[in-house]
Amino acid sequence: MEQAVDLVEPVKPRLRGWLHAGMVPTSLIAGIALIWLARTPQAAWACTVYAVTAWLLFGTSATYHRGTWGPLGEALLRRLDHANIFLIIAGTCTPLAVLLLSPNDRSVLLWTVWAGALAGIAFRALWVGAPRWLYTPCYLALGWAPVWYLADFLHTGGAAVLTLIVIGGLLYSAGAMVYALQRPDPSPRWFGFHEVFHALTVAAFTVHYIAILLAAC
Repeated sequence: MEQAVDLVEPVKPRLRGWLHAGMVPTSLIAGIALIWLARTPQAAWACTVYAVTAWLLFGTSATYHRGTWGPLGEALLRRLDHANIFLIIAGTCTPLAVLLLSPNDRSVLLWTVWAGALAGIAFRALWVGAPRWLYTPCYLALGWAPVWYLADFLHTGGAAVLTLIVIGGLLYSAGAMVYALQRPDPSPRWFGFHEVFHALTVAAFTVHYIAILLAAC
């Protein structure tokens, strides 16, 4: 019963999806600017990966949460929505690894996060009704994979970049906890726990975007 409720909420708060809908054009413009400003072709390639995963995340989320799609449509969009969380984690790590790590460490981190992302996508696609307490820690574990390289981020990127990376990670983690616990739920009719989760996602993305911008340009 809990899984069935988790699949499709009976009544969506009226502001459901609007935050991510607003991020669709914002992330599109910001992503293009980041790619354009990247100082090397390698940096531009890494920023392109990051930007594309952001566009997929916000675009799919806005489509999923703003519409009513029926059982099949809801199931498909839910799978894509959750898959994109793994993609944005790996996508964010890509420019950080390319720009701030040595070739050996870069390879280790990229193989780790992208293999983890693909495994996570397969898990969520095959078990869309998995309980939140099971799959939310998977997001957190993959998201904090770069923690082993914080000293390298500081050495190569400087204190500002490191601070932004950590703050963004904490914001994403706070969002994951809100999503898992479904609290706080300030206004179930208008702005519920899911909107709080989306707000923290937007804040975390913004902070990480600035960190990557500083590192790439």
